[in-house]
Amino acid sequence: MVNLATKLGTLELKNPIMPASGTFSDDLAGMFDLDLLGAHVTKTITAEKRGGNPTPRVCEVHGSMLNSIGIPSKGLDHFVQEVIPFYKRYEAPLVVSISANRADDFARLCEGVSVPGVAAIEVNISCPNIEADGKAFAIRPSTTREVMLKLREATDLPLWAKLTPNTGETVEVALAAEAAGADALVVSNTLLAMAIDIRSRKPKLGNLMGGLSGPSLKPIALRMAYQCAKVVNIPVIGCGGISNAEDVVEYLIAGASAVQVGTATFINPTAMPSIIAELTAYCFRNGIADISELVGSVRDEEAGDAMIFMEAAP
Repeated sequence: MVNLATKLGTLELKNPIMPASGTFSDDLAGMFDLDLLGAHVTKTITAEKRGGNPTPRVCEVHGSMLNSIGIPSKGLDHFVQEVIPFYKRYEAPLVVSISANRADDFARLCEGVSVPGVAAIEVNISCPNIEADGKAFAIRPSTTREVMLKLREATDLPLWAKLTPNTGETVEVALAAEAAGADALVVSNTLLAMAIDIRSRKPKLGNLMGGLSGPSLKPIALRMAYQCAKVVNIPVIGCGGISNAEDVVEYLIAGASAVQVGTATFINPTAMPSIIAELTAYCFRNGIADISELVGSVRDEEAGDAMIFMEAAP
């Protein structure tokens, strides 16, 4: 018997597999039992209604994906009245992803979703901060600390800070988020990227640039998860390029306690339950009785501590 259960602070999950925000909806209930998952993570919501970015919003790039969706949202009231009741029928804990352009707006939205039925709040501090010339909160330790302190004051629920790969200060941002009250780190969001159609000479996305996700992102996000897990005392949730159980095991060995699956679900709607089955089989074959045996088991004794703070090899 293999125990896949994992603990993220006070939150207990039956297994470490959950969706990445924006890649999961109640429509998947027609494909598999949603209670197979360790947790449910909603699409990011904003307090106000939003229409999203101009089309085209998605394009494929060498087995990965670029997207510039723009966080379309039906607003807070719709979410509380319509979405949360749907997930209350399931045992898997509900994690709500939120976004805002100002720290105070972020805090008000955080307070607004702190209602019965919500187990944790994932705060997408990878989104633009209008008060910092549009740079994401998680680009800098100072703005990370500022927004996380306000969010911490706004709720007693666990806060998961979703970090960005578009920074040269991964470790410093992670430490700032932890010091300001984050209960876990989600590592990471998409990487800013671009693609051009060589026939029309136009960008393939209507918003010119977008976020890179899928297998191309995995080495970067895995590196970030490793760096963060080495320096913080809160759980790290790996996110980026996970398509199979081997990818999950890599993140666990690097130090993540759980993972989020995104682009793979667009390719195969039943990817997550398949990964759970594959992970169970992997543990059984390798004599791993408890998934915790894998977490942070990377053999890096010969590497110096300075490597943790390096953003790129020379």
